[in-house]
Amino acid sequence: MPTVKKNNKVLGAFGEEVIVKELISKNFEIIERNWRIREGEIDIIALSPDGFFSFVEVKTRSSLAFGHPFEAITPVKAQRLQRLALAWLATHKCLGCDYRIDIAAVLIDSSGGFSTEYRVGVL
Repeated sequence: MPTVKKNNKVLGAFGEEVIVKELISKNFEIIERNWRIREGEIDIIALSPDGFFSFVEVKTRSSLAFGHPFEAITPVKAQRLQRLALAWLATHKCLGCDYRIDIAAVLIDSSGGFSTEYRVGVL
């Protein structure tokens, strides 16, 4: 595996772990991580304290050179997330359950520190 791709995988896994810990601290129940079907993957599926299934897309960056992490959520990506969420709900016999799609950004600075940003119900 090329170094860049390997580093991106490590970076992504780190960001997802940060967001999982943040969600748990806010009383979310983590249902599943990295749920995958042919069409794509959902990073985190959690049950929010208010009873919503939250399908969370996490974007992690080590700089803003290529823009803010949220800028990676294109309209095509957003539509795919919607289809994936509905597929998960269907396969888990939860069609009609309350759900939302959230996005999370993790920005790692050069000293190894990081900041997070979380947006609820973007779709």
